[in-house]
Amino acid sequence: MTIQEFDTPDIAFMERCVSLARSGVARGEYPFAAVISRRGQFVCEAHNRVRCDGDVTRHAEMVALSEAQRTLNTTSLDDCTLYSTVEPCAMCAYAIRESRVGRVISGLRSPVMGGYSRWDILVDRGLSSRLPEVFSNPPEIQLGCLHEEVREAFRGRHPLIWRAIEARKIFTAETDGAHSRSGRAGSGINLKDRAMSWARTVILDRFWRA
Repeated sequence: MTIQEFDTPDIAFMERCVSLARSGVARGEYPFAAVISRRGQFVCEAHNRVRCDGDVTRHAEMVALSEAQRTLNTTSLDDCTLYSTVEPCAMCAYAIRESRVGRVISGLRSPVMGGYSRWDILVDRGLSSRLPEVFSNPPEIQLGCLHEEVREAFRGRHPLIWRAIEARKIFTAETDGAHSRSGRAGSGINLKDRAMSWARTVILDRFWRA
């Protein structure tokens, strides 16, 4: 998959994500950033706030997920897409699954810490099959979007550290083409999935998340 095979709106949101990551660098953060859209419309964005807040849980994805739930007044983000400069880590991946994000698009792959490449949380069907009242089907995953731009953002933050990151393969670019994997069965959402999504949001969430 080449950059031309990513949809134009997805590229635009990833460009916004990379730009936001660079603004985070100006505040002393590493260039991790996340943008969330819903049905093609911008919802919210966040860069890493680990250094700013002195809190290791303040990853860009976690901050953005919290903001999206407040903005949309729901804990179910099944019709949302999350864009991130780097594949979400295991912590963020679990939050993505519990908030039911429908799609995840990232620039760089994370073979050491990634919630997809290393830990397989993002596409683990065991969560949704054992606890369908809480977890929806795994999101669609696309890696490699604007990966060169993301690499440049990291390289610009600290060239020597980035050299070490590349040498140890902590973050890698999909140089042989972007990787895509759908955790959702079929090409669309079937009637059973729609019914379960409705039941989770309208009925079950009132008991589980009230």
